Order: sequence, then structure tokens, then C-alpha cells
Amino acid sequence: MKIAIPVNSNTTASEVATSFGRAPFYLIHDDSLDSTQLRENIAAHSAGGAGVLAAQIVVDSGAEVLLTPRCGQNAADVLKAAGIKLYKSLDNLSAMDNIKAFEEGRLTQLSEIHKGLHGQAGE
Repeated sequence: MKIAIPVNSNTTASEVATSFGRAPFYLIHDDSLDSTQLRENIAAHSAGGAGVLAAQIVVDSGAEVLLTPRCGQNAADVLKAAGIKLYKSLDNLSAMDNIKAFEEGRLTQLSEIHKGLHGQAGE
């Protein structure tokens, strides 16, 4: 299974980014191969639509699950249409620790989807 998570830096030791659409990178972990890749979020500095563009990056990665602290409605619609399940990451854990928490069944599905911060740097 491939698991995606927005991260602040281009390292597997990174913290989880607080914004899905504006995260600088996405960590993609494939637990079946025990491999991890980092992908740059080319949408991070876009004037608008960052969440949708970011969602497409995650979809294109082949991820089946996204761990994130929050997600806007438009991005969530793209992710859900692709069959990607959304789970709420834990604030006090690194990206890799969040993946471990997910694998252990300690994360809950992300149920609160916000309307988006259209045109703002905080999406």
C-alpha cells in the first residue's frame, strides 16, 4: 500500500506540513516494498488552485491513503474521486511516525474538510 503525507522538508525525518495544498513536499511510502520517495509540490507557490494541483500529485503517485492534518473541499473531492482514503495525522509525530501510527490503526479518518483557503498561502 502506498501512503502519502505532506512534509516540510525533503527528508524522511521531516515534520508533517500543516497545509496539504501548500506543503513543500510529499512523502510517499510504499509499505509493500518498504521504500520511501519524496516528491516536490510544484503547486505550493501557485496563485490559486494549489489544493487541486497537489491532490493530482498525490493521485499520480499511486497513493491509496493520505495522512494530513487538514484538507480543503476541492482537494478532498479529487482525492476521494481517485479512491484515496483520508486520515488525520497527529501533530506531535514526524511523518514516518505518523505512517507507523496509521499502520498500527491509531489514526482516525479525516472527517472535517474545510471549504479551502482559496488564494491564500495557508491552504
